[in-house]
Amino acid sequence: MIRDPESFQIFLNEIRRWVKEVAMPAEARVEAEDQIPEELVEQMRDLGFFGWSIPEQFGGAGLTAEELVLAAMELSQCATAFRARVGTNTGIGSEALVADGTEEQKARYLPSLASGEVTGCFALTEPEAGSQATALRTRAVRDGDEYILNGSKCFITNAPIAGLFTVMARTDPEDLSAKGISAFIVEGDTPGLSVGNPYKKMGQAGSPVSEVYFQDCRVPAANLIGGVEGKGFVTAMKVLNKQRLHLSALCTGPAMRMRDEALAHALKRRQFGQPIADFQLVQAMIADIQTEIHAARALILETARKRDQGEDIKLEASMCKYFASEMCGRVADKAVQIFGGAGYVADYSCIERLYRDARLFRLYEGTSQIHQLNIAKLTLRAAC
Repeated sequence: MIRDPESFQIFLNEIRRWVKEVAMPAEARVEAEDQIPEELVEQMRDLGFFGWSIPEQFGGAGLTAEELVLAAMELSQCATAFRARVGTNTGIGSEALVADGTEEQKARYLPSLASGEVTGCFALTEPEAGSQATALRTRAVRDGDEYILNGSKCFITNAPIAGLFTVMARTDPEDLSAKGISAFIVEGDTPGLSVGNPYKKMGQAGSPVSEVYFQDCRVPAANLIGGVEGKGFVTAMKVLNKQRLHLSALCTGPAMRMRDEALAHALKRRQFGQPIADFQLVQAMIADIQTEIHAARALILETARKRDQGEDIKLEASMCKYFASEMCGRVADKAVQIFGGAGYVADYSCIERLYRDARLFRLYEGTSQIHQLNIAKLTLRAAC
């Protein structure tokens, strides 16, 4: 649902202008320094990027699902680090509070997330709890008006720079199912919370990811999200269903960028006395790229509209994430092929970096294999 098409188009145009005039020219610097310059982060704050899906009453833009995915497709056409820098605040870092937080929790934390004053992150994954998220071992034991957290998390985006952590921990040691898990808000300066050094990654330079440790970390009981134990896994699934839709759009933006770069190269690059775009085998790759992007975009927009209408999108969100992330990988591969040797050499084009960045999309927010299983399970259940 787009609430005001005219003003929303202006909004998208502003994102597009910033991406092309500011973010894209800074990509090499972000890659070299492995961080986004603070002056550009400040620009993203001023433009309201951190609060896109946070309700307006808490300082955000309150974007609908359809508006959010369209905005994400624009922002994600620049280096992945830019959208990752704001993505946790307007996605998994705030959505647990938006979905299930008490009014007091929302009023206390959402405004600073919406403004970008504080960076949020979502701490669910553990060394033994990735695809099997219910196997988490981080414990939260009630002690008067506090909970004591012990355990560790891994692969947590923005953890090294986060000031607010949404943490999933087991509050019932006797119940090893999803019902024994609760969700907490943990402030970054809480004693007993620490983060590891940022990982050295294959791609997505400038997006810090690390481990998170809890050692006798005392958290106020008031920071139990929703104020009720045992609801954490349900909250996490609400977060991930929306985030999978959001991430699908964030996979589609890079594919659109690679399509545009490949088209420009194919029209410019000459072999045998003519542009390589004249060759039918190159045209076949262009046709595949264009078709896959359109298919992903259509699926994402249809699903976003269903969510805006209040429909259950568990199945569709999983299909979106599975298809869009795999699609982006296929587009990246074809873009390198169209560029030839220039697509493999960082000195010649951005394609080499985008190819590396795209590989992660098929792993986080549920691997492609987990989504295949989820799609099949939900489809079979509906057929019974």
